[in-house]
Parts: sequence; structure tokens; C-alpha cells
Amino acid sequence: MVNDYKIILFDGVCNLCNSSVNFVIRHDKEDVFKFATLQSEIGKELVSKFSIDTSKVDSIILIDGEKHYEKSSAALHIAKQLSGAYPLLFGFMIVPKIIRNAVYDFIARNRYKWFGKKESCMIPTSELRTKFL
Repeated sequence: MVNDYKIILFDGVCNLCNSSVNFVIRHDKEDVFKFATLQSEIGKELVSKFSIDTSKVDSIILIDGEKHYEKSSAALHIAKQLSGAYPLLFGFMIVPKIIRNAVYDFIARNRYKWFGKKESCMIPTSELRTKFL
């Protein structure tokens, strides 16, 4: 089942990350994505499987089969799968990763200060529960 979907791992206590997950859910018309928090058991298993250093990447990771994408690459690969004009954002892949990730890291470093933080991970509603691992 896990391999049938692209999995978005996210920081479950980050308000910006939770808002982003809700945004993806609304625009995932093809039901491409499943979600798990980095703090969950499956999140920890996937981080371990792909040898991801969560001290360097702690906000969003996309697992796509046997590949994974981090930071701006994850965000752009996610946008590519959404409905509407969002796939056009994938064009930013031509921007060098060092520049994309510098912008991404700046936002990620300040996300708690700008958007706040929850005390615990979000609990999906009953109608969204099937989207979460």
C-alpha cells in the first residue's frame, strides 16, 4: 500500500506545515499523496530507511517509490502533481538547488516564529483519516 502513493512527511507540530498539508489535500484531485508526520512511527521508519538527517531536513520530505526529495525539490515535485496551475511551479527546478534551498531554509528556520507551533501533531478528521499513514 505504501508504494502505491507518494508520501509527504511533514513536521506535525508546525502550523505552516499543517496548512501546507491541507492545501495539498484540497488540490490533490488524483489522490496521489498520503501523509505522515516526521514524529510518527512510519515517519521515523521512512527517515531511517532513506538515511535522512532530520537535523538538516525537518519540515517536508517527499517519498516517491525508492526515491526521496527534500526541501525545495520536495515542494516542487509535490506542486507538479496538484490540480490547477500549480504544476507550472515545477519550472523553478531550473533555478540552482543551492538558491532554491537557501530560500526554503530561510522560511523553514523562521516557520515557528512566523506561523506558530502546536503542542502536538494534528489529528485528521474522520473524512481525511484515509489520507494519513
